[in-house]
Amino acid sequence: MTHSAHNQILGILGGGQLGRMLIQSAINYNQDIHILDPDPNAPCKDIAQQFQVGSLKDFDTVYAFGKNCDVITVEIEAVNTEALQKLAEEGRKVFPQPHILKLIQDKREQKQFYRQHGIPTADFILTEDKADVLAKKDFLPAVNKLGKEGYDGRGVQILRSEHDLDKAFDVPGLLEKLIDFDKEIAVTVARNEAGDLIAYPAVECAFHPTANLVEFLFAPAQITLEVEQKAQEIAKEVILKLGMVGILAVELFVTKSGDVLVNEIAPRPHNSGHHTIEANFTSQFEQHLRSVMNWPLGNPELRCPAAMINLLGEDGFSGPVLVEGKEEALVEKGVYIHLYGKKLTKPFRKMGHVTILDDDVVGLKAKANRIKELIKIKSTP
Repeated sequence: MTHSAHNQILGILGGGQLGRMLIQSAINYNQDIHILDPDPNAPCKDIAQQFQVGSLKDFDTVYAFGKNCDVITVEIEAVNTEALQKLAEEGRKVFPQPHILKLIQDKREQKQFYRQHGIPTADFILTEDKADVLAKKDFLPAVNKLGKEGYDGRGVQILRSEHDLDKAFDVPGLLEKLIDFDKEIAVTVARNEAGDLIAYPAVECAFHPTANLVEFLFAPAQITLEVEQKAQEIAKEVILKLGMVGILAVELFVTKSGDVLVNEIAPRPHNSGHHTIEANFTSQFEQHLRSVMNWPLGNPELRCPAAMINLLGEDGFSGPVLVEGKEEALVEKGVYIHLYGKKLTKPFRKMGHVTILDDDVVGLKAKANRIKELIKIKSTP
């Protein structure tokens, strides 16, 4: 199926909150979006031009879905890359490219890519199973990561000493040296098929102590100009050496000595860029659309300081969603609530986010802490 340049169908594998926010940007351009997702009640269900229920990992399902699209992209990495490769060979535009998705699906391959291309990253060794981790205990303290299937904080265990070895994974993975970092930051970069490349200002991330998910994000990151420039250069280097088209979130460690190391990457819109909807001239979702459709890229600069709070399901609550504190938060200046349309909550599930804008960084942090304590995602009795 082919369409005029003004009526191309963009297919997205995944219909969660990232797809939902991408559709919200696409509406401004009359861009038709088709969605494939295994959940019949996914957040994109009622707002996509076409919504199909089906497995993202099944070759036949992904291939059949893609045949009816001109351009195909993803909002999650866990997809069938063989089907995407066949679609690309048959003339469909697939971004990010299938071989890049396949590489990123395996953290072992991802880390070896950094090493082979001189991209700074923490030292690591590959492991085959739990016995292999035990045999390499001299490498501790380290982070044990699953090679595949890790997602949203799952598949990561910190092994500080031999006492933690019982937590090691009994499948192929890696041991990565535990970095004594000063800050965790992220830089989002985007590149279109024409080769245009932009980078967003670095943001500073604070993680939930138990869920291993971003809890707070502050933009701009409180780092030196030298570290900012170094982080942006590294992020650009990653997307260029991948040869990738699309948007790429690059998570980085800033060490106490000022070094900048790549932690992980995500070839799609990412939690570290949600604030850009209100805080930047071009949101990460519009930028993703522009990059995969080969449109001119948008200006990534910040309008003003911003914070983002993830709204996670409260621990101890599962069931139909109840949002506490929304009305009180709505009266606050510079507070923007995004709820993802998920019908059921469970502990630490991503249910929404809040972006907060302020001219003053000190006031921004105080407001962010206040709003975090105000809005709670629970369940109805």
